[in-house]
Amino acid sequence: MQKDLRIVIIGAGMAGILAAIRLLENNYKNFTLYEKADQVGGTWRDNSYPGLTCDVPSHHYTYSFERNPAWSRHYSPGPEIKEYFQNVFKKYNLQKYTKFGAEVKSMDFISNQWHLGFADDFNDTADVVIGATGVLHHPKMPDIAGIDSFQGHIFHSSKWQHELELENLNVGVIGNGSSGVQIVGALGGECKSLFHFQRTAQWMMPLDNGIFSSEEQVAFQDPKIINEAMQFDEYFDAVNRYSQALLDMESDGAKEMANICKDNLIENVKDVELRKKLTPDHRPLCKRLVWSSDYYPAIQHPKSELVVESISEIVRDGIVLANSRKIELDVIVLATGFKVDSFLRPINVKGLDAIKLNDYWSPTPKAYLSISLPKFPNLFLLNGPNGPVGNFSLIDIAEHQMNYILQLISFINENKINHIEPKHNITEEYEAKRAEAAKKTVWYQGGCNSWYLNDEGIPASWPWTYKDFVEAMKEPKLENFSFKS
Repeated sequence: MQKDLRIVIIGAGMAGILAAIRLLENNYKNFTLYEKADQVGGTWRDNSYPGLTCDVPSHHYTYSFERNPAWSRHYSPGPEIKEYFQNVFKKYNLQKYTKFGAEVKSMDFISNQWHLGFADDFNDTADVVIGATGVLHHPKMPDIAGIDSFQGHIFHSSKWQHELELENLNVGVIGNGSSGVQIVGALGGECKSLFHFQRTAQWMMPLDNGIFSSEEQVAFQDPKIINEAMQFDEYFDAVNRYSQALLDMESDGAKEMANICKDNLIENVKDVELRKKLTPDHRPLCKRLVWSSDYYPAIQHPKSELVVESISEIVRDGIVLANSRKIELDVIVLATGFKVDSFLRPINVKGLDAIKLNDYWSPTPKAYLSISLPKFPNLFLLNGPNGPVGNFSLIDIAEHQMNYILQLISFINENKINHIEPKHNITEEYEAKRAEAAKKTVWYQGGCNSWYLNDEGIPASWPWTYKDFVEAMKEPKLENFSFKS
């Protein structure tokens, strides 16, 4: 007789919603989806800054089983993505399985079950826990002297203050990743003055973000037409070419993308001095590639200024540079990214023999195939450590991972397994192989410092092809796991 497995999902973003739907499809109904916020959406709920856009083509940034014919653009605006996940959540009636405002504070594996403690002193137990907490959910704040002394409005890009009317304000944006670039691209000419504080220049790919007509949106309701529009062969050719460019800096794909980035800069920035400031000192793709056709025009607007001098301190009414220049500001936006190595943390997780997750992840996080960890039985992560975060669509990644996890859950259920975990030696061998392969990628050899690198300076991402990832996710190799009935 099969067990009535009790399952907990942590996080109601893209991955948590997916996990809940797939559990229901496989007739697992004894589960709860816990979300610390008051609504679903994950990073698309938290981020709402001007210019927020996904860099994956719209029709490929959906669940494979729930296409959206109503996207307004070829690359979706953030608010539409948030609405998409909210609509999917409602369609599958996940409200009845979800508890909002429930922040998990602790997890202890005791007597073959996970014991979860919550911020409001609520408790729960589970046979299986699926961690779907995402990567971009803990803001990374910059270490700048005087940051608390600023008397104007200062906030992280994920905490946008929409009540501010910026047209009569002097605005400074610190940070030059995707968020900073998109914000500047949207605000160019919209403020009294706009200053972009750049520490490291970025290579940028042009992004032609066309509009879907109302006729196209109606036509896309036909599954056959939307599948044709998605051009799967061309899309996956592009994915594979991009993947090869990351893995081999001398590949045709790498050279092609590098030339596009360089031509984009030359063609769109005519001022020689500004172009010099905007020219990176590293190889294209070494950092996460930024896609934008709005930034170069925005930073050249008469009301905009690119600031490359380093910041000395923040004072009550602005920013003081290393050359002693003071820039007076009303608003400072911290587009400084996220703590991408947090995952389940700061949840206090203890596995077998009371081993702490913080200790196991010292100095850097690791997991077997990014999903499971030795000594932490029946704990499965979606978009966990060292996965293909910078390579492919995160939804596509999560779908393959969830298929893999469901096979492990089925094995637990059908064989009355109390716990399953990857073998320690297998995990260590896998991580050593992954780290060695990662050293051959442009992330490591491209001459930059990026958020892809862990505390040991090794790229914390999947260092193989998309085909390799799909193959790895097809079926768990049970010989690589320890399990106990």
